[in-house]
Amino acid sequence: MSELAGRRVVVTGGAGFLGSHVVDRLRAGGAEAVVPRSASFDLRDAAACARLMAEARPSWVIHCAVDGGGIGYMRAHPAEVIRNNALMNTNVLHAAWAAGVDCFVGVSSVCAYPRTAPIPMREADLFSGYPEPSNAAYGLTKRMLMEQGRAYHDQHGFNAVFPMPTNLYGPRDDFEPARSHVVPALMRKCLEAADRGDDHIVAWGTGRATRELLYVEDCADAILAMARRWSSPEPVNIGNGREVPVRELVETVAAVCGFRGEIRWDTSKPDGQPRKCLDVSRAREGFGWTAQVGLAEGLRRTLDWYRAHRDGAHGCAG
Repeated sequence: MSELAGRRVVVTGGAGFLGSHVVDRLRAGGAEAVVPRSASFDLRDAAACARLMAEARPSWVIHCAVDGGGIGYMRAHPAEVIRNNALMNTNVLHAAWAAGVDCFVGVSSVCAYPRTAPIPMREADLFSGYPEPSNAAYGLTKRMLMEQGRAYHDQHGFNAVFPMPTNLYGPRDDFEPARSHVVPALMRKCLEAADRGDDHIVAWGTGRATRELLYVEDCADAILAMARRWSSPEPVNIGNGREVPVRELVETVAAVCGFRGEIRWDTSKPDGQPRKCLDVSRAREGFGWTAQVGLAEGLRRTLDWYRAHRDGAHGCAG
């Protein structure tokens, strides 16, 4: 019998990109996944979070809800990003503790790492410097979420765990330019350029920065493995440990999408974090999880999904 069978789980952001894949896996394992919608439960409001827990009576809470997006969105909306995420994180964690849930999973982010963190990034280096300024508002709220969980663990014995995923991509990602991350933004740009017969596309930055990319279904599996087998507030990197130069990534996405034109680099735009690559040994040794889907296969699946949903592929509602 599945460890998930019969379990009731609140998944904030469960209609969104990562959260929807977590919900799929919970339901496939026989769990009851409760997905609160913002129209009924504004997670920025403490009373609404308390009401959610009272009505749902969950044994687990998996907190995926965020106000976020790509570099452009983060740079344009730092005040909303820091306010909305700080309120949601604080309220949901406190309400979960007050309701006596067995496990709170607060999904953090690689954005919490310092801009100059040593590569590969290790959990011990999380507080060794300031986050990348272009997404610092977001990254700092993730740090605060993890510290809040540690405080509740130390004072109350609360079981709060914190996966720190690297950059995610895959089906149901947000392809809307105002909010999209690197893979959907590039994929949409390449497909539209190919459709128009353009002879070039423009990519942000220099192409010298690096990223580590994780297929979203792998991340959903890691979150549930962590909920079952990890019981420490020490954060855990969730990735595959493969560092990909942005220039190589753009060329790979262009090839997958069938775009054969020139790639021009707009160096007036930011690169963001100079390098991203995680040490993933804690996840492997702590609860036996490793990524399964390689970049080429993950990009193919993402492209297939986008082609099938292109007319309305603005991501899932959070």
